[in-house]
Amino acid sequence: MRYRLTFVAGLALGYVLGTRAGRERYEKLKKSAREIAQNPAVRNTVESAGQQGREVAGKAFHTVSEKVGDKMPDSVADRVRSLRERGQGPGEDDWGTTNT
Repeated sequence: MRYRLTFVAGLALGYVLGTRAGRERYEKLKKSAREIAQNPAVRNTVESAGQQGREVAGKAFHTVSEKVGDKMPDSVADRVRSLRERGQGPGEDDWGTTNT
């Protein structure tokens, strides 16, 4: 599904950039894109995909941390630590992204 959406988005962008239909057609496409983006079903899908991505990233981080252990360079460990500390604020997860 993600690849289809990426393909359609690329196709739409190519059409917008390559079209000679003028500003009117561009405005119609822009309005359609805005309506799609504001559709509750689309927003819910994007939210759930983002949440799943954060969960997978967290699991991957823990798996890699267990396997790498003390072999991880200090610069990487410091960066991860700073991201985790920054993400402890209200409304953010431990990857520094909002949960909206």
